[in-house]
This record gives sequence, C-alpha cells and structure tokens, in this order.
Amino acid sequence: MAQIELDGIERVFRLGDSEVHALRGLSVSIDAGEYVAVMGPSGSGKSTLLNLLGLLDRPNAGHYRLEGRDVTTLSADEQAEVRRARIGFVFQSFHLVPRLSAAENIGLPLVLAGLPPDERARRVAQALKDFGLEARASHRPDELSGGQRQRVAIARATIMRPAMLLADEPTGNLDRATGQEVTALLEGLNAAGTTLIVVTHDPVMGARARRQLLMEDGELRHDVRAEPAPTAPAVPVAPR
Repeated sequence: MAQIELDGIERVFRLGDSEVHALRGLSVSIDAGEYVAVMGPSGSGKSTLLNLLGLLDRPNAGHYRLEGRDVTTLSADEQAEVRRARIGFVFQSFHLVPRLSAAENIGLPLVLAGLPPDERARRVAQALKDFGLEARASHRPDELSGGQRQRVAIARATIMRPAMLLADEPTGNLDRATGQEVTALLEGLNAAGTTLIVVTHDPVMGARARRQLLMEDGELRHDVRAEPAPTAPAVPVAPR
C-alpha cells in the first residue's frame, strides 16, 4: 500500500524570461489507504502535484518517497516501472484508445506488462464483471456512454492492482447522477485498501474525502482532516 512522503518539493517552469513556481517548498505525508482531495483555484499547483505523485514529472528540488523509496533518484526507466506496478490514473477526459474495444482498453496495461494471454483474459473478464461492463466488452469508446467510458478507464487504471489511484477531475465530464456513481466506485476501491488521491474543483466531491489539501500559489495552505462521509460499498453500482 502507498505511503507517500514529500519533503521540500519545488517545481519551477520557465516561460520565456520568467519563472513560474508551480510548487513551493511542499512537504506533506499521506498514509497508505487514505482518501485525499486536492483542492484550490486554477493555477494553484494541483495538477502539478498530481503529475509529480504519478511520476509523470520531476521536481527541481526536494524528495519524494513512495513506500519508503526515494523515487526522485530513479532513472526514467525505473520510474516507469514503479508507475506501471504501483500507480493507477483516472482522467477527466478518459484517455481511452478509440480503435480498441472496452475489453481491449482494459487489458492494455497487461499487454504492456507482458502478462501471458490466459492471465490477461482472466483478469479482463473479472474486471468487466466487477465494473458492470460485460455487455459492453466489444464496444468501442464512441459506442459507450460517458459513465461507461469512465468505468472502462477506472477498470484499466486498476487492472494492475496498484497501491495508489490518482484521479484528476474524474467526474468533470459527467452529469451529476453518473458522477455520483463514479464517485461511489472510486470510494469502493478506497474502502478495499487503495490509496485514493482526487484533484477536484467540486466542493461536494472534495467534502467526501477524509482529508482535504487546499493549495494556493503552489503552496499547501490548509491540511484539513474531516469526518468521513458514508463509504460506498466495494461492489460497483450497476451501469447507467
């Protein structure tokens, strides 16, 4: 399970002759199995933080320890291996491969990891069942509803059984009812032990997390622990 420690993280981007300090001296720890919402106005550093946690970017200074290992010192290939094995991603725009079916999209990480075909087929079949997508297995993304596409994206993100799930505005492109179903699904995964970190502008979704990190101008301004909202069941709800 994911234990996260950030110590003095700095991230600076150069725009022409100027510098933008996306993250400033950020230090925070997140325990394995936590449910954390990262909130704040646009430009506050939320997405930069998520990219660093997901090893999609490197800090200019500071250290990031994941499960006790300083991953800032790893090579690009070593970081890619940690990302593949320990981290799952869910995005607002789904990022599904248009020409692949739901089942093929879900199984893509297994193909990239080199798992045997029989094992891939077994895991994909179980994921389709768990996420209520069995009837949509052969459908391409343009043949699925928004909620079904997000379910495929979450199934793909968790097919490698990651310790940490990073979600960037996961309900942003969904209507409220479907967004509530996706939120319940993510919370069910957290209830089963996955560390869940959600970037959101939605105060309703943010309030459901047991901890809110409030960002502003690249700094952590508030670290609030709240009473948890009722936790969703670990079994996914039926698809819309």
